[in-house]
Amino acid sequence: MAKSISGLDERLRRTSPVRSIQMGDTTVTYVPDGAAQLTPRWLPATTDEVWAAHPEYLDTTGNMVASIGGLLVEHDGRSLLIDAGFGPCSLSAEAGRPLGAIHGGDLLDNLTALGRRPEDVEAVAITHLHTDHIGWAWQPVPGTDRLAFPDAGYLVAEPEWSGRHLVKAHISPRALDVLEPRVRMVGEGEEIFPGVHVMPTPGHTPGHTAYVIGSGDLRLIAFGDAMHSPIQIDHPEWSAAPDYDPKQSEDSRRRLIAEMAEPGTIGFGVHFADVIFGRVDPRAEGPAWQPCRV
Repeated sequence: MAKSISGLDERLRRTSPVRSIQMGDTTVTYVPDGAAQLTPRWLPATTDEVWAAHPEYLDTTGNMVASIGGLLVEHDGRSLLIDAGFGPCSLSAEAGRPLGAIHGGDLLDNLTALGRRPEDVEAVAITHLHTDHIGWAWQPVPGTDRLAFPDAGYLVAEPEWSGRHLVKAHISPRALDVLEPRVRMVGEGEEIFPGVHVMPTPGHTPGHTAYVIGSGDLRLIAFGDAMHSPIQIDHPEWSAAPDYDPKQSEDSRRRLIAEMAEPGTIGFGVHFADVIFGRVDPRAEGPAWQPCRV
């Protein structure tokens, strides 16, 4: 019998709207940009039998639904954005490719709807240098020649930026040229914004990075593409097709899952359909990812 996530199966088949969590004196808000289809081949170790047992993770097209966007962190009148979506463009699905159709373009409009100005974002912290995380950091605002976040620096982990040639299949040379003058490399444990610290989680890319946000009695771990679907919480051995180092990626997942099982810890999975905020309960009889009520 297929497992169910507390009656929330439909949320696994749709993208997330704007969702916010208040953590002490810090507010974190998911700002949608678009969506992507991930075929079952995105997790190469899975089988037809796996998906037959877990149909709740697949939409009517037979794909996993992945949200795309950024996480806005606000504290004392200041704003940080973690990842910058796919940007104002789209790609169609291609036969045999693990990534299906993907589109972006909504992030700036959603910021405006929240009453926020891109000009107020002081920095963009990038989990890794893949196109669906840096889109609005390098592509100009449509109809103009200006960047979306004119006053923001771009924070990238030192191993990721130094090893950017290793991810050249996932990023255009033009993007790197635009990013370079604004990049500031950051290191493990560094506080990049009040209460926000750098956590290396290599594997998906050489310098893939999570960001840990602590405020009040809570902490939140924004883990980027260390995981793409909640099903990986139950199966950390399942790496994604584009992972640079699958074994290292698995090690990072296991560490993250253990961290998120600690009391007072919330996880943020930017691609986790409409269950982007959740907690890990290793004692759960069903899936260990328990979506937050936000």
